[in-house]
Amino acid sequence: MESDVTFLEYVVKGLVDNPNDVKVARTVDEMGVLLTLSVNPADMGKVIGRMGNTAKAIRTLLRVVGMKNNARVNLKINEPEGAAPRAMRTDKTVDESLEDLKI
Repeated sequence: MESDVTFLEYVVKGLVDNPNDVKVARTVDEMGVLLTLSVNPADMGKVIGRMGNTAKAIRTLLRVVGMKNNARVNLKINEPEGAAPRAMRTDKTVDESLEDLKI
């Protein structure tokens, strides 16, 4: 197993509640290495983090691992099945949320 895959699995399994559901696929093309991460839908928030900070940190660390091996490493995090794409999600306005609370 490649060191980048081993590293990613180690970090993510330490973050999530369902480590047995962590899956990493590795592909190599002219752009470099692409690691595709799948986790239990309940663990997505832990992997992404507030404002994406955890995911950004993992990507930064993977770049360092890649530099050590003279490879460009990118990370794709799979959306869970049935989730709306981020661009299609609609959040309620403050007024709509207050209306729900009957305030």
